[in-house]
Amino acid sequence: MNELQLSALLPFIVLAMASVVVILLIAFRLSHTVIQVVGFLMMCLVVFATWYVRDTLPQEIPPLFIVDGQAAVFTGLIIFSVLVIGLFSFIYFEEREENPKEYYILLFLATLGAAILTISQHFISLFIGLELLSVSLYALIAYLRNRNNAVEAGMKYLVLAALSSAFLLFGMALIYMETGSMIFSGIAEKMASVGSSPLFLMGLGTIIVAIGFKLALVPFHLWAADVYQGSPSPVTAFIATISKIGTFAVLLRFAQSIHLQQYQLAVTIFSVIAIASMITGNILALQQRNLKRLLAYSSIAHFGYLLVAFLPGNNAGTEAAIFYLTAYSITLLSAFGVIILLSSREHEADELHTYDGLIWKRPVMGTILAISLLSLAGIPLTAGFLAKFFILSAGVHQSVWLPLIVLVLSSVIGLYYYLRVINTLFSTTVSAEAVPKPVHPFFHISTYITLVIMAGLICWLGIFPSLTLQGIRTFLMLH
Repeated sequence: MNELQLSALLPFIVLAMASVVVILLIAFRLSHTVIQVVGFLMMCLVVFATWYVRDTLPQEIPPLFIVDGQAAVFTGLIIFSVLVIGLFSFIYFEEREENPKEYYILLFLATLGAAILTISQHFISLFIGLELLSVSLYALIAYLRNRNNAVEAGMKYLVLAALSSAFLLFGMALIYMETGSMIFSGIAEKMASVGSSPLFLMGLGTIIVAIGFKLALVPFHLWAADVYQGSPSPVTAFIATISKIGTFAVLLRFAQSIHLQQYQLAVTIFSVIAIASMITGNILALQQRNLKRLLAYSSIAHFGYLLVAFLPGNNAGTEAAIFYLTAYSITLLSAFGVIILLSSREHEADELHTYDGLIWKRPVMGTILAISLLSLAGIPLTAGFLAKFFILSAGVHQSVWLPLIVLVLSSVIGLYYYLRVINTLFSTTVSAEAVPKPVHPFFHISTYITLVIMAGLICWLGIFPSLTLQGIRTFLMLH
C-alpha cells in the first residue's frame, strides 16, 4: 500500500479510531457529556479528512476497496447523518436511567460498517461491512431492554438478519463457483466472456434477497415496523438512514461493476420489487396510528421509489438516486428529531394522538414536523418534490414506464396519510403549553437550532437544487 492509498483510507481510519477513543474514555470513567463532545469532534475530523483527501481520488486499494467520488458522497452523507443522530442521542439518553456510554461505541462501529460498504468492491469487504453494521444494530435496537418491546425488536432483527446473511453467503458462493472471482470487476470480466448461466443468476437472486432485507423492500419487509417501533428513536433514525445508505451504496457499485442492467431477468426482478414496495408500503401506512410505524412503512415505499432511479443504470439515475437519498435523509432526521425532543422519560412520543394541536402548543416543533411530512409527500417547494421529479426524469429517458406510473399513483396514496398527520397537528386550538426545563440547556438549544437548519435545508433543496446537483456531479466525475 502506497502513501496515496493510505491517505485515501484516512477518513475510515479516523472513524475506526472513534470507537477506540470512546472505549478509553469509558475506561477512565468520564461523563456522558465528555463522550458526546469527543464523539462529535471525531466525526467532524472524519468530515475534514474526507475533504482533505478529495484531490487524491479515485484510489483503488486492491483487492478489497476503491475510494472514489461516489464513495465520498455516500460517506459524507453517512457522517452528516451520524453527527445529527449523535446530537439527538445525547438528548434522548440523558432523560433515561440506562447508562448510555457504551451506546456510542456501537453507534460508531455501525457507522464504520456502513462506510466500509460504500468503498467495497469485493465480496469479503461487503460481508465484513454488512456484518459490522448488523451485529452493532442487534445491540443498539435492544439497548433499552426494559421498555418499548426493545428485546422483541432486537430478536426479530437478529433472526431475520442471520437469515439474510445466510442468503448473502450462499449467493456469493454460487457466483464464486461460477466465475472463480470475488472482486466485482473480475466477475464482470468472466461473465462478459462466457455469458450468464443459471448458477450465476441463482447466486444473483439470493444476493438480491439479502439486500432486499437490509433495505426493507417487499417481500422482505416484515421486520421493519416492529423494529422501528421497538428501537430507541435515535436508533430508528439510524436504521432508516445510515444503514440503508450504506446498503444502497454497495448495491449500486455492484450493479455498475457487473453491468446488472444487461441481465433482463435481474431488471425484471428489481422492477417487480420496486412496484410491490411502492404499493405495499403506502397501503400499509394508511392504517397506522403510530408515527414510527407509519414512517417504517413509508420508508418501504420510498426505497421502492429509489429503485426506479436505480433501474436505468446510467449517470442520470445515479445522480437522481444520490439527490433522493440526501433529501430523504435530511427530511427523515428532522421528523425523528421532533419525536425525540417530544419524548420523555416516561413515554415515547410515537402515538398520533400525542401530536394533537402540536402546531399551537409547540409552534417550532409543529412547523418542522409539518415541513418534513410535506417533503416526504413530495409537495412542491420541498426537497422531496424535486427528488421525485429527478427520479421521474431519469426513468422517462430509459422508458421504464410501468414503475413510473406506479410511482405517481402510489405517491397520491401517500398524500393521504401524510396530510392526516398534518391535520392532527392543526386539529385543536389550544394555548401554548409550558415546555419542561431541559437538563442540559446547551444541547437542547443546539438540537433546536439543528432542526431549524434542517427544515431550512429541506426548503432550500426544493427551491435551489443546482448547487447540490453540481456537487454530486463533480464527485461522480472522480470515478
